[in-house]
Amino acid sequence: MKKPSWVVDKERGKRAEARETVWLFGIHAVRDALVNPRREKLRLVVTKNAADRLAEAIAEGGLEAEVVDPRKFDVHVPIDEGSVHQGAALEVRPLNWGSLADVAVSGAGKPLVVCLDRVTDPHNVGAVLRSAEVFGARAVVAPRHHSAPETGALAKTASGALERQPYLRVTNLADAMGELREMGYVLIGLDGEGTVELADALAQAGSRAVALVLGAEGPGLRDRTRETCDVIARIPFAGGFGSLNVSNAAAVGLYAASVR
Repeated sequence: MKKPSWVVDKERGKRAEARETVWLFGIHAVRDALVNPRREKLRLVVTKNAADRLAEAIAEGGLEAEVVDPRKFDVHVPIDEGSVHQGAALEVRPLNWGSLADVAVSGAGKPLVVCLDRVTDPHNVGAVLRSAEVFGARAVVAPRHHSAPETGALAKTASGALERQPYLRVTNLADAMGELREMGYVLIGLDGEGTVELADALAQAGSRAVALVLGAEGPGLRDRTRETCDVIARIPFAGGFGSLNVSNAAAVGLYAASVR
């Protein structure tokens, strides 16, 4: 019996994901990945100087390093445009943090989640991951398509948080938000034109788990994402300019939610 086309597409997508690899660059990003037991490590390319600096992590990671001439480093690895590799590059598989339900209900950290609606800039996502780790959130959730995947640039901006902070990429963000609501989360969208201030929205949430929902630079929250939120809140501002970068807004929201 012939399989339905949607089944074939799903299986093909899973096979593609299984083959997907990521190159991480820079001393800190490579060191954090090497010592992360959850991370599947495939290939390590370093200069002699970087190998000396990473000696302990290389020994702990159990991966044999390929030591190359620094003048020919970019011949051996596909370097992200604009990346500062510092003579260290590590090919890895994307991290598998498990299901949204497992992480959101019983994961480490506070009952606090960040949902990113089509935030594609890896520097913004990396900064959000860093803030999420600092303020003890359980996960950062984003749609599988039209969001920043794991890249060297994202890992470098996250400053190690990519290895420790769950970054879950889901098939459909609105559906994932619905799942979070069923788990007891209050969905608070952040927008400059929100109907209430963030502090009031958090007060109304009381002791319930909170999911902060933020949109991309410019477009903001998509209609369906906005409609799925329980409330749209704004971060109060002084003066005539009231727009925050998405990663800054996430940091403010995470702090406010973590100390309530």
